[in-house]
Amino acid sequence: MLLKDIQFLDDATRPAIPKLNGVTEAQKAPGEHLRQIHDHLRENMVVLGRLIERASEGKASVEEIKSETADLVMVSNYRRFGTLCGQYCQFVHGHHSIEDYAIFPGIAAQGPAFKAIADRLQAEHVVVHQLLERLIDALIKLADAPGPSNFEDAVTVFRALEKVLLSHLNYEEESIGDALGYFEIGV
Repeated sequence: MLLKDIQFLDDATRPAIPKLNGVTEAQKAPGEHLRQIHDHLRENMVVLGRLIERASEGKASVEEIKSETADLVMVSNYRRFGTLCGQYCQFVHGHHSIEDYAIFPGIAAQGPAFKAIADRLQAEHVVVHQLLERLIDALIKLADAPGPSNFEDAVTVFRALEKVLLSHLNYEEESIGDALGYFEIGV
C-alpha cells in the first residue's frame, strides 16, 4: 500500500509558538486537560502497536489479542458501534470537530501567530483523518483476505498514523495548551 499521496508532518514547517508570559497554574489547567484526553489516544496506540508487532512475529493468538484489547478504553467504548477502527475514527473525528469549531476559532482570534497555529492544526486534522480512513480500508481488506501482503499494508498505515498522530498531539499541546487558559478559551 502506497502512502505517497498522504502529506506527512514536518516540524520545520510548523508555525512558531508564541511565548506567553506569566501563565499561572490555573491557566495551565485547560492545557493539562487536553493532554489527559490525548494521553488516552497515546496509550491505546501503544497497546495496539505492541499487539501488531507480536501478531506480525506470530507471538499473539487471536484469543490473546481479543483478551488484551478488551480493557482498552477505546475498545470497550467502541464495541457498541461495530469495529474498533471505525469507532476510533469517530472518537478522533469528534475530538477534532470540537477543536475545529469550538477551540481553534478562539485561538485564531488572538493574533496572526495563533491564527497560523490554528490553521496548521486544522490542516493536520485532515491528514490524520486520511490516515484513519486508510487504516479502516486496510483492516477491512485484511479481514476479507488474510495474508502477509494485506497484513503488511495494515501495519504500514498503522505506523504512519501513529507517527503523524503522536506528532500532532504533541505540537497541539505545546502550541495551544497554555493559550487555552491564558485567553480563557473553552474554559
